[in-house]
Amino acid sequence: MDQRVLIAIVIAVVLIAIIAIAVTLVRRRRSRRLREQFGPEYDHAVRQRGNRTKAELELLNREKRVHSFTIKPLLPVARDRFAEEWSSIQRRFVDDPPVAVRDADSLVNRVMTERGYPMADFEQRAADVSVTYPAVVQNYRAARAIVVRYERNEVTTEDLRQAMVHFRSLFDELLSVDDSVVTTKEVIQKRAS
Repeated sequence: MDQRVLIAIVIAVVLIAIIAIAVTLVRRRRSRRLREQFGPEYDHAVRQRGNRTKAELELLNREKRVHSFTIKPLLPVARDRFAEEWSSIQRRFVDDPPVAVRDADSLVNRVMTERGYPMADFEQRAADVSVTYPAVVQNYRAARAIVVRYERNEVTTEDLRQAMVHFRSLFDELLSVDDSVVTTKEVIQKRAS
């Protein structure tokens, strides 16, 4: 065999090995980033899609989709209004848990709408929320599952209470803002001090 051919084959094998190693490293880095970003939602996506590659593609598509939205923070006056409404819903829970849970679900949807999330079917909303709020999307799914079970008369008051807790976790995240934005009440309290 000609020495030039042998050198060409060795170079080709080395290049293929380098490319394979680079691809493996890029995939591992992407997997690690997605796992860190999505937390438990990463595992949920793997279970739903049946394998890691399909799940990661789904999560990457979610990111692209959500980054195309114009998600905006709530104005302080809107935050105050929604917070007051949540307090009212919580007080009503004592007298009428099913209505309070339904109202909590509705309020979370309205806050999402005002923030700029599209309100497609529930699974799409949950997927969209998972990009920004991966730690609470499981709570959102659990709360919604309780609402669905309620519609079939399959829940207890404790289940409804748990739904309120789950909705509250997402509600709090949706209302949260960075430290540079303060509510009207906070401004009034600072002035009174």
